[in-house]
Amino acid sequence: MMEVKPIFIKDHPFTAISVKLPYTNLLVIANEVGYVMCGALDVALLNDRLTDRPIVAGRAIGVKTIEELQHAKLDKVTNHSKNYGWKEGMPIEEALLKISNK
Repeated sequence: MMEVKPIFIKDHPFTAISVKLPYTNLLVIANEVGYVMCGALDVALLNDRLTDRPIVAGRAIGVKTIEELQHAKLDKVTNHSKNYGWKEGMPIEEALLKISNK
């Protein structure tokens, strides 16, 4: 099952995507600038093999729901996300607000 729904962080819109897979969930919160994901995100691949693409993304581990992802901290971030002030250990809500358009 897949669920796509809008969520708001301090009145800033984002899209939350949850995909139920066997034995795990794929979780994403995104807008047109970047996204955060559950532990399934391969940050090393984005940094090493897709470095020519300015991908703004971060990963949290140990989350099982969109709500847990939203309130987690960044475990890893892409090199391009650092241009927006993202860093490991940062609260995800804070990181997402840095890429919001309002």
